[in-house]
Amino acid sequence: MGGNAVQKILDAILADELEAIGSLPVPESYRGVTVHADEVGMFEGLATRDKDPRKSLHVDEVPTPELAPGEALVAVMASAINYNTVWTSIFEPLPTFAFLKKYGGRHDQPYHVVGSDLAGVVLRTGPGVRAWKPGDRVVAHCLDVQLEHPDGHSDTMLDPEQRIWGFETNYGGLAEVALVKANQLMPMPAHLTWEEAASPGLVNSTAYRQLVSANGADMKQGDTVLIWGASGGLGSYATQFALNGGATPVCVVSSPEKAEICRRMGAELIIDRTAEDYRFWKDEHTQDVSEWKRFGARIRELTGGDDPDIVFEHPGRETFGASVYVARKGGTIVTCASTSGYMHQYDNRYLWMHLKRIVGSHFANYREAWEANRLVAKGKIHPTLSKVYSLEDTGQAAHDVHRNAHQGKVGVLALAPEEGLGVRDHELRERHLTGINRFRGV
Repeated sequence: MGGNAVQKILDAILADELEAIGSLPVPESYRGVTVHADEVGMFEGLATRDKDPRKSLHVDEVPTPELAPGEALVAVMASAINYNTVWTSIFEPLPTFAFLKKYGGRHDQPYHVVGSDLAGVVLRTGPGVRAWKPGDRVVAHCLDVQLEHPDGHSDTMLDPEQRIWGFETNYGGLAEVALVKANQLMPMPAHLTWEEAASPGLVNSTAYRQLVSANGADMKQGDTVLIWGASGGLGSYATQFALNGGATPVCVVSSPEKAEICRRMGAELIIDRTAEDYRFWKDEHTQDVSEWKRFGARIRELTGGDDPDIVFEHPGRETFGASVYVARKGGTIVTCASTSGYMHQYDNRYLWMHLKRIVGSHFANYREAWEANRLVAKGKIHPTLSKVYSLEDTGQAAHDVHRNAHQGKVGVLALAPEEGLGVRDHELRERHLTGINRFRGV
């Protein structure tokens, strides 16, 4: 029944007969991108770089989960690749099945349907859901939270039962159907296609909290913001937020092509770290303070003497010592990831004697995600979608992200039969088409 029921849902969406969605049967099963519990050892002995998502990611027919109170099933038109899907696919830093087992119930399966982004249409809502109904066009942020603990009620990211959907939960967005909490849903920006709307969610919300929110760096007008990987999935949104908010981004990239992307976004101060050959480590155990100083001098040269008020950190081990050093006195280093290694080393004298702060930031709460999505819907922040794959080619898409052979975000079509569908507000789209397509084909 899965295929026939899924096709009827797709036909209704393509015909823009969304009011009929609620009367169509929910499919008993659907196609989803999975990893398998019995394959978690398949890459043992291999270096991280040599682990291949194309071997571990499968497209399987999976049973549709039953709805619990406060949940929704969504017909997924498009999704996107994030680093957490890459980590899941190579079973690092540990297999995600431990997360699913801890969550228990429907989520504890020998397969894990992955993916932490989506754009699509609500199919059904569970008991107690009033804000959404079948037929609503939505995107989803990836915070799954129970809100049964007092710690989550000032900031849901502090809830002890906070999880990342599609990474620490099952039934993620790289599928024809996804299971979400109703409080993950947000309105789909009307001027975007399905694949464009699906691409900002995780990284846009993460960058918003990390840079703009009072829970992160609390950026203000006039700030100088050093942004590592400024053309990448996170950095490209941080660059846009800095420019929008009256700050001055200093964009660190690794090639002339990436520097050009930053210029297209409106940034003027750019450091090509490869061309200028910054080597922050003499060897595996020793950092090079002279390189920190050379890097800081280059930043001041570009800014007219200003050190960064904020350092937008996510590479981690490779860059963290330099980040702490170059931040201005009283400045903030805000970190949300460690893609080059989790064990950071820095000279604490430059932190305590110069009254700097290190702030940890992880994804975003609903309010922050909603605000980040609202800026996209208003055309203030644009998607950074560069390339789109089919659901069957998700392994290749994850492989490209794993090998950093991409720019911005990589999208995946789920139910959508082709790119370019789903736009409602053509006038707004026309006004921002250059920004929307900034990363295309790069």
